[in-house]
Amino acid sequence: MRIAVLKELAPGETRVAATPETIKKFIGLGAEVSVESGAGETASIADADYAAAGAGIGSRAETLKGANIILGIQGPDPKSLSGYAEGAWLAAGLNPFGERARVDAYAKLGLEALAMEFMPRITRAQSMDILSSQANLSGYKAVLMAASAYGRAFPMMMTAAGTVSAAKAFVMGVGVAGLQAIATARRLGAQVSATDVRSATKEQILSLGAKPIFVESVAGIEGEGSGGYATEMSDEYKAAQAELVSSHIAKQDIVITTALIPGRPAPRLISDAQLATMRAGSVIVDMAAESGGNVEGSAPGETKRIHGVTVIGAQNIAALMPADTSALFSRNLFNFLSAFWDKEAGRPVLDEEIGNAVRLTQGGKVVNERLLG
Repeated sequence: MRIAVLKELAPGETRVAATPETIKKFIGLGAEVSVESGAGETASIADADYAAAGAGIGSRAETLKGANIILGIQGPDPKSLSGYAEGAWLAAGLNPFGERARVDAYAKLGLEALAMEFMPRITRAQSMDILSSQANLSGYKAVLMAASAYGRAFPMMMTAAGTVSAAKAFVMGVGVAGLQAIATARRLGAQVSATDVRSATKEQILSLGAKPIFVESVAGIEGEGSGGYATEMSDEYKAAQAELVSSHIAKQDIVITTALIPGRPAPRLISDAQLATMRAGSVIVDMAAESGGNVEGSAPGETKRIHGVTVIGAQNIAALMPADTSALFSRNLFNFLSAFWDKEAGRPVLDEEIGNAVRLTQGGKVVNERLLG
């Protein structure tokens, strides 16, 4: 069993899909591991560190030669793949909805493409969930980005010259990233409030010492999606939420938006008119900018000044902390493959529940129901 770890070629991608820690563990399972030269450089991992862990180091062609499993952070360009074993697996974050043509190309290449972001939200797969592990650190970093752009202090400060009031931070969307954003903003001393379409998050918000901001007057909200994700809201709820947010957001200094719906554009949470009600110098970090944005006018990778408000269109926040995010991502991959490792076969054998969920292509065809429906 030969495992190949590729160097990421996507612009701005600094993470790597394996660390010396996981390399040793894969070798302990009986696998041979090859790492493309320079793969870990941007994550502060030298080729020598991989070699010391037992991995072979070589060019992309040498790394892929005879590979049974190919590991990556983002889906590699199909044109850059050759020489791997017949029916090889490709396990990475493949962005199946956004990169459908690339998925089709993987099928034509005979690869069995496994989309790690399609990992089901079930108890036994928690340690394999790249979305959660990367979102956790991204939520933390988003608050630090806001603090850096904000022209005032976060905590209340009492000095001989007078008192500095604490910043007011509002987190919209209380998933993994949102919860970490709440905790981080609280640690920095801000007064924090948060909202979500899922009523179950209210207790989580309170447990972190933040104030929940919820629409209470609308029944039958379609907020509880499958697998713990949020789903589309009813028109009545959208109207009620817009009114509530408009009155609340005008009083906030920092806003972090995190709302995503799998397979759909990010829901619009803040309009241009609502932006105009915020005081000059306020900061918004739109963590959903790459998926269309929660904030009107935001753009991925851009920082804009709109109505005196700094709007940061976050892009691949996880890549800003490559050492830690790589460590977590690589453990997700190892936990996934090792959980199904068949000692007699000398390779992982997926079961139906998780295998069917993450498998995009097999036998030269696209087979995932989420892409065929």
